[in-house]
Amino acid sequence: MGRLDGKVAFVTGASQGIGEAAARRMAEEGAKVVLAARRRAESEKIVAEIEAAGGSAMYAQCDVSEPESVEAAFAAAIERFGRLDVLFNNAGGSSPKDGPLTVTPLDEFWRTIKLDLYGTWLCSRAAIPLMQKAGGGSIVNIASIMGEMGVPNRDAYTAAKGGIIALTRSMAVEFAKDGIRVNVVIPGATATERVLEFFRKEPHLKKQFDAYLLGMAEPIDVANAVLFLASDESKRTTGQKLPVDSGILIS
Repeated sequence: MGRLDGKVAFVTGASQGIGEAAARRMAEEGAKVVLAARRRAESEKIVAEIEAAGGSAMYAQCDVSEPESVEAAFAAAIERFGRLDVLFNNAGGSSPKDGPLTVTPLDEFWRTIKLDLYGTWLCSRAAIPLMQKAGGGSIVNIASIMGEMGVPNRDAYTAAKGGIIALTRSMAVEFAKDGIRVNVVIPGATATERVLEFFRKEPHLKKQFDAYLLGMAEPIDVANAVLFLASDESKRTTGQKLPVDSGILIS
């Protein structure tokens, strides 16, 4: 028996990295999974592989920063699967244009806030009424160690991820009465292709990993934490932060 049998899970940013790993794990544990992302070809390939392995999945075109796109993606999920039990707000990221707030372009601040924080807010806004109809659910947000500690040259990203942590607490209190739990996973640097490419271009930054007590995480490490928070194993856990940071926040 799978840990998510009978549940429908909506995963944003599911075409690669942590989102892909989480979608695959949820499908392995019995969930019907909606892979919501902008990259169609990559997402449809993952859907085909999930279904070939005996799982159930679909692709929904989704730009989490655009209300109409979010609404259409959730409507497609309900049309196909009829309910919603789990939302993993994974879509997000920073860019090399981010930096000290005194020099970061204004457009980069708003781009980061819109993708990371506003995207989480929009998808939760769409998901919560569906979970209320289903009798409850689990929302898992994703932040970053940058929302928990001082990190230079990422002021816009830090602001967005810190906002997600605060929003998680607020939502948890707001919707507990509806049986909806809201938690946030806080990864450190994770070996996704995007992160690995960043360190290939900036190899001098690898020295920061001296503070990672257990080494850089893999996407599956974060996905397993998400799975726990999505499942009924964490049914008494809400408004909490779960670091998957290899100990950097304590080192």
